[in-house]
Amino acid sequence: MTQTDPSARAHFQALALAALGVVYGDIGTSPLYALKEVFGGAHHPVPITPDNVLGILSLVFWALMAVVSGKYVSFIMRANNRGEGGIMALMALALRNSPAGSRKRWIIVTLGLFGAALFYGDGVITPAISVLSAVEGLEVIAPAFKPFVIPLSLIVLIGLFIIQRRGTASVGKLFGPVMVIWFGVLALFGVSNIITEPSVLRALNPAWGVSFLFANPSLGFFSLASVVLVLTGGEALYADMGHFGRRPIQLAWFGMVLPALLLNYFGQGALLLRDPAAIENPFYLLAPNWALMPLVILSTIATVIASQAVISGAFSMTLQAMQLGYLPRFQVRHTSESEMGQIFLPAINWVLLVAVIALVLGFGSSDNLAAAYGIAVTGTMLITNLLAFVVTRDMWGWKTWQAVLCVLPFVVIDGAFFTANSTKIVAGGWFPLVFGLAVFIVLTTWKRGREVLHMKLDQDSIELAPFITSLGLGGCTRVPGTAVFLTGRPEGVPRSMLHSLKHYKVLHERMVIVTIRIFDVPFVPEIDRVEVANLGESFWRVTVHYGFKEEPDLPAALGECAHFGLAFDMMDTSFFLGRETLIPRFGGEMASWRVLLFALMFRNASSLTAFFKIPSNRVVELGSQIVI
Repeated sequence: MTQTDPSARAHFQALALAALGVVYGDIGTSPLYALKEVFGGAHHPVPITPDNVLGILSLVFWALMAVVSGKYVSFIMRANNRGEGGIMALMALALRNSPAGSRKRWIIVTLGLFGAALFYGDGVITPAISVLSAVEGLEVIAPAFKPFVIPLSLIVLIGLFIIQRRGTASVGKLFGPVMVIWFGVLALFGVSNIITEPSVLRALNPAWGVSFLFANPSLGFFSLASVVLVLTGGEALYADMGHFGRRPIQLAWFGMVLPALLLNYFGQGALLLRDPAAIENPFYLLAPNWALMPLVILSTIATVIASQAVISGAFSMTLQAMQLGYLPRFQVRHTSESEMGQIFLPAINWVLLVAVIALVLGFGSSDNLAAAYGIAVTGTMLITNLLAFVVTRDMWGWKTWQAVLCVLPFVVIDGAFFTANSTKIVAGGWFPLVFGLAVFIVLTTWKRGREVLHMKLDQDSIELAPFITSLGLGGCTRVPGTAVFLTGRPEGVPRSMLHSLKHYKVLHERMVIVTIRIFDVPFVPEIDRVEVANLGESFWRVTVHYGFKEEPDLPAALGECAHFGLAFDMMDTSFFLGRETLIPRFGGEMASWRVLLFALMFRNASSLTAFFKIPSNRVVELGSQIVI
C-alpha cells in the first residue's frame, strides 16, 4: 500500500476497525473480571495490601507485554500459512518437512489436534463468562436485579448466535465503532483513578512482580491462575488473522487496545489502593454512580463482541479441519465477497450455542465460571509454542539453539500459567478438558475412519490402465455425453464407474475421472487449479487442487480444463457419485465405539453435491455397502 493509493489505505483502515470489533473483544473485556478474580475470587484470593496490588499489576503488565505483544502480535503471527493463522494452520506448517509415518509427524498431529480441541473448549466458556460478568453489573446498581442476571444473559447470548449468519464483515462494521468507544471508556476511567493515586505506576517496574512471587511463593503460584485471565483472547487473535490480515490486527493492538487495557488495570489497582472494599466489583466502581447503567449497557455490548472473537475463530478452525480431513463436511457459507476468511457454519454455531446455554445454567455466575476458565486457553498457548519451535527450525532454517532461545521463555511463562490453572480442575476446570477431549476424539476418529474406509475401497479396486486397455478391444457400447466420476484414488477404476457399467451396460463417449486434492496451504493459485491428462480411449484424468481455506467449486474448476483441450458443456455432463453405506464390524481395525461414531458422522455429513457445488439435476448417485 502506498500513500498515493487512497482506496487501499481506506480498505486497510476499515480492516483495522473491523479487527478491533471482532478480534479484540475477548481480551478487551477481561478488565470486567480479571482483577476481581485475583483479589476477590473463590480460588485462593490475594489479600489486598499495597505490595500485593503493585505486585499483581506488575505481573499483569509484563504478562501482556511478553505473551500478547511479544509472543502473538510480534512473533507467532509471522508463522502464518500464506496469511492464515490458528493452531491448525500452524500444525500444517510444522508438518511440511515431517516424513509420512514418522514418529515426529504423529507427535505434531497429536499436539495440533489437541490444541485445536482445547480452543473449542475456550470458545464455549468465553461467551458465557464475558456476558455474565457484564450483566452482573446490575447487582452493583441494585441487589434487587440479581434474579434477572441469568435470564438477561441468556437473551443476549441467543441473540449473538442468531446474528452470526450475517457474517463477520457486517458484524465487524457494527462492532468496530462500539469497541472504539469501549476502549476509550476503559482508558478514561482508568486515567481518572490513576490521577488520584499515581503511585500505582510504580508497578511498571518488574521488581514488584518478582518480589511478590518470592515473598509469597504458594500464593503467587495460585494467583497466576487468575492473572492469566488478562491474556484470554490471544489465541483467538492468532486464529482470526486470516479474517483481517496481520497488519490491521497489529495496528489495532498497539494503537488502541494495549494502552486502554493497561490504563484500566492500573486504574483498578489505584482504586484498590485507595479503597480495598472496592473489590466487590472494581471495574464498575471505577465509574461514578450516574454512569453505572450506561456502563452496564456498554459492557454487555462489548462482551457480545468478546464472544465474536472465539466464535469466528471456531468457524475458521472448523473449515481448516474439514479441508485437512479431520472433520466431516459441514455446510459453509461465505459471508463476504472480498474476504475469503469470513464464513458462517450453521451446525457449529448451534452446537456452541447449546453448550454456552448449558454452561450459564450450570455454573450460574462469572465467579464460578472463572474456575473453569484458563486451563483450555493456556493449554492451547503452550502447544502453540511447541509447534512454533518446529516451524522456526524446520521452515525458517533457524539453528536448534536459536529456536530454543526464542521459544523457551514463552514455554516457561505459558507452562507456569497452565500448571497454576491445573489446580482448578476439580472446581470447574474439568469442563473444558472434557469438552476438548470429546472434540479430540471426534477429530481423530474421523481421520482414522477415513483411512480405514479408503483401505477397504483400495482392496476391491481395479487398476485403471489395464481397464482402459481392455476397452480398446471392444465389447462395450459407448453413448453420447460426458460422465464425470469422483474418486480419491486416480490410479484405480472408481466404484461408481463399475456400478454404472454393471447397471447400464454402457459407458459415455467421454469419461472423466476427477480427484480433488487439498494442500496444506490456505489458497492455491488459479494457474495451478487443475491438471489434465489424456489417458486414451476418450478417458481423461483431472486433478483439482485447493488450499485448506478454500471452498471447492467443481463446475468452476472443470471450466478451467478448456485450456487443456477438455471443454465441458454442463447440460451434456453427468456426475456419477458413490454413496457408501457403512456396516460396522466389531473387532476390526478400529474400536467398536469408534466405528459406531465414525458411521454416525459419515451418515450425517453434508452431501458431496452441495459441498462441491455440483448442479443437483446433473447428479447420479450409486449406492454400495462397505463393511468397516
